[in-house]
Amino acid sequence: MKIRVLGAHGSDLLVKGLTGSTNCRSVGFLVNNELIVDAGTLASGLTLEEQQRVKHILLSHLHLDHIKDIPPLVDNLFGLVDHQVVVSSVSSVVEGLQQYIFNDIIFPNFFHLQGSKHAILRAQGLEPMAETVLSSGISVIPVLVNHTVETVGYIIRDDTAAWIYSGDTYHTEEIWEVAARTPNLKGVFIEVSFPDSMMDVAIQSKHLTPMLLAQEYRKIGKSDLPLFVYHMKPIVRDQIIEEIAHLDIENVTVLQEGQEIEL
Repeated sequence: MKIRVLGAHGSDLLVKGLTGSTNCRSVGFLVNNELIVDAGTLASGLTLEEQQRVKHILLSHLHLDHIKDIPPLVDNLFGLVDHQVVVSSVSSVVEGLQQYIFNDIIFPNFFHLQGSKHAILRAQGLEPMAETVLSSGISVIPVLVNHTVETVGYIIRDDTAAWIYSGDTYHTEEIWEVAARTPNLKGVFIEVSFPDSMMDVAIQSKHLTPMLLAQEYRKIGKSDLPLFVYHMKPIVRDQIIEEIAHLDIENVTVLQEGQEIEL
């Protein structure tokens, strides 16, 4: 399974450094060229040709940094592709997307607006802990996690590998229990939004810091499991990276835009 990092951060920011500028983008991952996992960066991270291959968008929750590139994707693809793009998540997310964004007030409802054959978007509700097969033989199992709005993480797998995507979360249990018994588990993607010095903010917003990350990761019970960290707030990214380096975790990667991972 090939995973391309379109966005690795919790917001968008052009960060100036000693060797130039780094474009930090909101979270989004492209899997096997057809599946998007969270859509904070989608249209802005893919060429038009690459966008035309997208068949499925998998969302963890409704916060803007996870959904905001769906409208420009639709603008780019409307009338250009024959297939529908399926937007999948638990019912509160797919219904909320239509109620708050694609509501003919903020943006046209492309779940209903007909193109030459059909609406370009199609909603698919998922049930927590129920496995669903998406495109190209990839299946997903949503697992509820602990955030300020209803949010799910996912077990994402094909015939050869599985990985865990935490979604935005604070202390949680069920997804790590599922991870511990998932066969062919090749990696776990866990969010970290703030440094330990901003613990109060992390607790209030139900996000993780490096110290909390280590606590959650160890619940899986697989000390050699590759850990991939995402969703850092760009203005504190360097501080988060420094703190992660001092954790007793042997196989950890802090993700950045453009990175490609094969599991």
